[in-house]
Amino acid sequence: MNKSELIDQIAKSADVSKAAAGRALDAAIGSVKAALKKGQMVTLVGFGTFYVGKRAARTGRNPRTGAAIKIKAAKTPKFRAGKALKDAVN
Repeated sequence: MNKSELIDQIAKSADVSKAAAGRALDAAIGSVKAALKKGQMVTLVGFGTFYVGKRAARTGRNPRTGAAIKIKAAKTPKFRAGKALKDAVN
């Protein structure tokens, strides 16, 4: 399912226009991004938790030349599924 199909599904389920569903989805995604950027967790009970993970600096290899390269430390968004979502999938 892509974003436009998700918007169609939201519009149909909530009985709102596609434009309103699109704005609602964009607002929700924007809010999650803003919270993660501040380092906060976003927990949706029954769905899951979005949080920021940290990846340490490390040494990697260039696959073409085999030379060692330094990879910087980074923050990465992560998602942990909630129990209700896990149960729905299984």
